[in-house]
Amino acid sequence: QAQLVESGGGWVQPGGSLRLSCAASGFTFSNYRMKWYRQAPGKERELVAHFTNGIPNYADSVKGRFTISRDNAKNMVFLQMNSLKPEDTADYYCNAKHIYYQTEYWGQGTTVTVSS
Repeated sequence: QAQLVESGGGWVQPGGSLRLSCAASGFTFSNYRMKWYRQAPGKERELVAHFTNGIPNYADSVKGRFTISRDNAKNMVFLQMNSLKPEDTADYYCNAKHIYYQTEYWGQGTTVTVSS
């Protein structure tokens, strides 16, 4: 059974850092593109970071502050978030999409709150 489990969310003051982790199981991790999305209260879910042909891509709003990485040996993907702002407050979701097929999995989300 495929599963994505996020962790690492929490409360942080503006300017602080958090590292989100996503542990994958139940599917062949290397066959999937891994992405991080977020959804702020009252807003649509947005793509935050992902890989395209192995190159990381970021939403303009997080470029230079967030870093996505993956460890295929451990079936994990990470999102290092630095210089956090109140507008980064959201539920963050890990997503896995097969590189050839439409098969897609979502995690349950982890909440990040940035406030003073």
